Amino acid sequence: MFNGPMNDLHESRPAPFPELEGRGLRLRPWDAAAAADLDAWLRGYADPEFQRWNTPLKPVDDLDAARESLAARVKAGEDGTGFSFRVTDADSGTTLGHVGVNDIDHVVRVARVGYWTLPEARGRHVATHALALAVRWAFEELGLHRVELGHALGHDASCRIAERCGFPYEGTLRGAMFEAGRQDEFRDVHLHARLATDPEPALPAGL
Repeated sequence: MFNGPMNDLHESRPAPFPELEGRGLRLRPWDAAAAADLDAWLRGYADPEFQRWNTPLKPVDDLDAARESLAARVKAGEDGTGFSFRVTDADSGTTLGHVGVNDIDHVVRVARVGYWTLPEARGRHVATHALALAVRWAFEELGLHRVELGHALGHDASCRIAERCGFPYEGTLRGAMFEAGRQDEFRDVHLHARLATDPEPALPAGL
């Protein structure tokens, strides 16, 4: 179920930020002024598994940095260039992770997706179902044609999520992202992508 107005696919800006619900999840916008959101965002970035595979341009290692990082995500939503969703349990409202539709080009109709889950939410297909919800919304409501997904070479769990959600592997991008914890070394990236015309994947059961 998509709780948000339909968009004119020819407009350069999408409609106001929606809430998405399905498969036991509710995807909501992050709130940079909410203490619970800041705590979850900081925990996500501080998680060793996140840090193993991601190197943000600016460290998110305290509440001030988390607030600045989240405020930038909110601004992207207002500009229509990116939508960052707080992934929650539909029943309890507990925050489970994050999924974002980022770097949106409304002319070429392409975007990139990213996601992470908190440690206690892993092993339940949370990222799979959150990604599926966000991507379907991006195709149906934003009118995107292509959505790309990149992950560091060796990140097998992310590779499985991509393929499970209908993002086939397209190739390896050499030296396309920072090494873990460094901005002076680079590593290769697996590129996956899905088109709006691709068939819907068969997903595992919901939460």
